[in-house]
Amino acid sequence: MESFSQCVDAVKEYCREQVTEAAYNLWFKGIEAESFSGDSAVLSTSSDFIRTTLETRYLPLLKEGFEAVIGYPLELTILSRDAMKPDPVPVTPGPMVSRGEESYTFDNFIIGSDNRFAHAAAVAVAANPSNTYNPLFIYGASGLGKTHLLYAIKNQLASTRPELKVLYIGGDSFTNELIAAIKSGSTEPFHDKYRNVDVLLVDDVQFIGGKESTQEEFFHTFNALHDAHKQIVLTSDRPPKEIKSLEDRLRTRFEWGLIADVKPPDIETRISILYQKAEEMNFTLPADVAEYIAKQLKNDIRQLEGSLKKLYAYYLMNGTEPTLSQAQEAISDIINEQMPWPATVDNIIEECARTFGVTAEDIRSNKQNAEISNARQTAMYVIREITGNTMEKIGSEFGGRNHATVVYGIRKVEKQMKEDSRLKAIVEDIIKNCQQ
Repeated sequence: MESFSQCVDAVKEYCREQVTEAAYNLWFKGIEAESFSGDSAVLSTSSDFIRTTLETRYLPLLKEGFEAVIGYPLELTILSRDAMKPDPVPVTPGPMVSRGEESYTFDNFIIGSDNRFAHAAAVAVAANPSNTYNPLFIYGASGLGKTHLLYAIKNQLASTRPELKVLYIGGDSFTNELIAAIKSGSTEPFHDKYRNVDVLLVDDVQFIGGKESTQEEFFHTFNALHDAHKQIVLTSDRPPKEIKSLEDRLRTRFEWGLIADVKPPDIETRISILYQKAEEMNFTLPADVAEYIAKQLKNDIRQLEGSLKKLYAYYLMNGTEPTLSQAQEAISDIINEQMPWPATVDNIIEECARTFGVTAEDIRSNKQNAEISNARQTAMYVIREITGNTMEKIGSEFGGRNHATVVYGIRKVEKQMKEDSRLKAIVEDIIKNCQQ
């Protein structure tokens, strides 16, 4: 080796092969050479938190790396460069800019073992639309980066292939636009909008499940685009086979291409996300605070970002770095704010109306045709399942219907669900959609 620094670089590359990319970027990438004297070496890293983690979790791997590179074992000492620096001059943080869709790129998507496959598939689609994976179907729980990947595809194509027509739409918005087009008798412009694009990005496609007219329209839109060799990318909270209210012909088409999942990030990835977002907000996040937040918020990247916004507000007010006590307070607020919200009666009725192709006003009215009655009775059943409201309270939401009418409607739906597996799947999907 020409220098100890080159030796350390070689050891870091050795370690890189043994850990995840997120772990390497967080713990090993910032290691620097300090000194070397025969049988011992001193390294440094950026913070005391990272130093402690390297010593407690990765010291054997580092020693193994040095022995592999130089041929004999070394005693290692790791220092924190933060501890070696003089106290910093306070820096006034810059304004925090709200994140728009153009800010979601592949460059600022933190890659971990939980999302590497989905990220690679999205990058491949953006590089070569309609010629790699078509359709690409990405699924995973809310808040794990699916929307980020869709916008990253859109933004990459805007930069590299500006001649392409790229359209992003949510599954619920597709349904609402179709209903409005049917009511106004303007389905041709609707067809033109969706069937004349080069790339169609549909977020939360599970929302079209159980809605017959929407599925019919989406079936023809999908076929038109796929037959024309246009790219389709879909996201959902579950894989196609688990969207029970989805028609078989759509489920089959969604499985034609590639299916990729995203899972909750591991702790190294969560800490990396926190550091990156703090850097974007232009303020310093202490290592112990980052570790505390990452250990508490495990399943939703949006919650990580929300915690930083709280801490950033404290930073602006107090002019000091965030503390553990402030992090505890911010986490408490976020957990309370972002717990699954109780579905409202209005939300349930709207979802039932979209599913059955009627209006919320129809459901609340005294109209008695079969389609509206089925939607109304299903809404009563779902309200009872989700809210636990009394029969009297449920009846009051539907023009003051009495206890017996509500009981009859709910029991009728229960009986039909036992006899009709498709209806059972539709009702289960309504409940899932209302609880998101």
